Amino acid sequence: MRIHTALFGPQQAAERARALRDVGIDGIFTFDGPHDVFSPLFAAAAVDDVALMTNVAIAFPRNPITVAHQANDLQLLSGGRFTLGLGTQIRPQIEKRFGVPFERPVDRMVEFVAALRAIFDAWNNGTRLNFEGEFYTHRLMTPMFNPGPNPHGVPPIFVGALGPRLTRAVAEHADGLLVMPFTSDAFVRESILPRVDAGLAASGRRREDFAVVPEIIVATGRTEEEFETSVAATRRLLSFYGSTPAYRPVLELHGYGDLQTELNLLSKQGRWAEMAGLVDDRLLELIAAHGSPRDVAATIRARAHGIADDVAVYQPFPLADETLAEIMESLAE
Repeated sequence: MRIHTALFGPQQAAERARALRDVGIDGIFTFDGPHDVFSPLFAAAAVDDVALMTNVAIAFPRNPITVAHQANDLQLLSGGRFTLGLGTQIRPQIEKRFGVPFERPVDRMVEFVAALRAIFDAWNNGTRLNFEGEFYTHRLMTPMFNPGPNPHGVPPIFVGALGPRLTRAVAEHADGLLVMPFTSDAFVRESILPRVDAGLAASGRRREDFAVVPEIIVATGRTEEEFETSVAATRRLLSFYGSTPAYRPVLELHGYGDLQTELNLLSKQGRWAEMAGLVDDRLLELIAAHGSPRDVAATIRARAHGIADDVAVYQPFPLADETLAEIMESLAE
């Protein structure tokens, strides 16, 4: 099993990537948050023997050409260790923060992936770029702007999803699914995997041809202080995710549908501090890998069993390297 975890920000990215590698982490990922999702990976690409991934780069505020160039460059610099992970985000963020359209997000994401494939094909196989869709059009690729074939191949394209339509579409059109972190083992096995199988059947592929990468939130620590800080940060994170209507199906599966309504109302009132107190111990354990580093390792193994060879570990609070090392040692056992 390969474990990936977050690289927070561009400062000293190479040093952090090296430190994470040295405690046994197999890969690092970045996300679109307070810092750009690509820039830390350009620094970390110089570190050998660690995989790189965007998890995720929000697609719609970007353009397939610019994303293709960034992905191609990271694939070159890393020697073929890069995976492009894309995501849709939610309507308020896309329309109010980025100021771009969100209509028909599933169709838009499918077309974004198709446009990327057309661009990569033009660069690597010399085909004429002639992609014309509803949302994106790319019909010009002159030699000055063509990087040519990448000696390490085209980076795989993964997409983050949780909803039924997008999950099925990702399995039909992308190379892998990044399972959103606000989920449970039961939801993955009962809701997500059947939709993955339906999408793969539509594309004529088998499960072995497609990667499913669960992202598991961890609440742990080697000391009482680290553990309590991690648990508090996890409750805040779960309350934030739980306020989003897109995650209501996960809560409803476990009898927490009304909690989503309550969290959503509090978020609109800006009462963020109160929201974390509504995440009880049962919900914490349903969603997060919770307990000692050894307990967390056992939960990761159980959730990945029969599903994934790669797991993304989500740290709501940056854990000490010694804590991560203990998790990795327990997984190795």
